[in-house]
Amino acid sequence: MIPARQSPTPRLTDRPALMRNRQRAGRIGFVDVLHRIVADEIELRLAEVNRRFTDIAIVTGAPGFWQPLFPQARVVPDAPDLDLALGAHDLVIHAMALHWAEDPVGQIVQCARALRPDGLFIAALPGGRTLSELREALARAEAEVSGGLSPRVLPMGEIRDLGALLARAGLALPVADQIVQPASYRSLIHLGHDLRAMGEGNALAARLRRPTRRAVLLRAAQLYAESHPDPDDPQRIRATYELVFLTGWAPDASQQKPLRPGSAKMPLAEALASTRKPQ
Repeated sequence: MIPARQSPTPRLTDRPALMRNRQRAGRIGFVDVLHRIVADEIELRLAEVNRRFTDIAIVTGAPGFWQPLFPQARVVPDAPDLDLALGAHDLVIHAMALHWAEDPVGQIVQCARALRPDGLFIAALPGGRTLSELREALARAEAEVSGGLSPRVLPMGEIRDLGALLARAGLALPVADQIVQPASYRSLIHLGHDLRAMGEGNALAARLRRPTRRAVLLRAAQLYAESHPDPDDPQRIRATYELVFLTGWAPDASQQKPLRPGSAKMPLAEALASTRKPQ
């Protein structure tokens, strides 16, 4: 097992609550729609790589979904200390769990150490625009009804910041890209049911430890419906899911490297002139 970097007492995630949320999702019927979108995108990315991967590891909080897709892969939970051996894999996928990590850099470092030279790392996770409408409606409703705010929706990173984690973890050729997936729901209540069935309920360590007042939820539902109707059906609401994909390679001497500054053999102006077509 690759040890995680030492970190202070968790301040973001209540891990027992997260595990309870995931177990409840399994009992009520796991909603895997985002995982299916992510899996399709990862398959497309792997198809573009001229490589056959034989020793795959998948880090996830949804093993029941990912194991059948990669039956030969080693599927491990997204614990702070990942159950991965040094240099044991040529592909490591961190699937829809990095957003709950107390130390996301540490998670990527552990994945990178589990790769052989020139092995591939792919992470997929929700980005900063995910559930922005819900965040706004709940904040406005709680401020109006109770005069305060409490943590209700997990803060999620912006693509630029998430992409920078790859270099910090020592991975080469880093790439970060994203897709935005809109979704339509009958109401805020139905959105909340789907989030619970995804295992993505509120597991923030600083969350309220008592039920939300009914007046807050009713006002949030009203504000949400007024501010974010589905353009195709105004009787429904629109929710946004931003999915970020991070890709990097374990360093290897065979990989392409950028030229050193000043090493060009032709001035830029001359290079540009040579590409112009004759009139």
